[in-house]
Amino acid sequence: MSQIERKTQVMLALFVSSMVIVNTLGTKITTMFGVRVSVGILFMPLLFLITDIIGEVHGRKRAQFFVRVSSGILVFMFMMIMICIKLPANASWGLQEQYVTIFGSSLRMTFASIVSFIISQSYDVIAFDFWKNRTKGRHLWLRNNLSTMTSQFVDTTIFMFLAFYMMTPKFTIPFIFSLIIPYWLFKVAFALIDTPLCYVGVKWLRGDQSVPPLVEPEKQPAI
Repeated sequence: MSQIERKTQVMLALFVSSMVIVNTLGTKITTMFGVRVSVGILFMPLLFLITDIIGEVHGRKRAQFFVRVSSGILVFMFMMIMICIKLPANASWGLQEQYVTIFGSSLRMTFASIVSFIISQSYDVIAFDFWKNRTKGRHLWLRNNLSTMTSQFVDTTIFMFLAFYMMTPKFTIPFIFSLIIPYWLFKVAFALIDTPLCYVGVKWLRGDQSVPPLVEPEKQPAI
């Protein structure tokens, strides 16, 4: 296995680990600058950063592979969590209620998390590849931020509506957007901050080895 392939495997492990962290530890709610947010907001930008790095070095197909693998693991993880919650606890173990509180979530929120992750990550890969071709492989900072900011908005919007829309009469469309905007702005701020890390990650992953061209050549029409 080449050095660049070993590094890519490390990136995949980090991507999957971050995805698991977001969907487990992310159930805790904290307050940042007066805004109610999930602690998962600290890890979510890393997911989009990694797919951008992979998309820059290896291309769209490899980045899509990352998303497909993680999506499958996410579905499997939630299935296992639900099974473990439903299994009856031994009489000597008195932590079932706390176990359910920590690991359990409504089916609606679970569904929202899975759908928003798959759609937003897939969109991020497509958007990054689009801007990569439009900029002819230049301006990494631009496509990194454009793809991440828009995909973060997609992620936040889909999750909020699927999880909370009309949960109570209070959760109307305007009210949900009042929750989406400040939460998304936090993600935008993190995306701007991690821009230098994208350059560092690309340089580290490439190393001294050659990789496929930055822009894939257009397919010639069949004659």
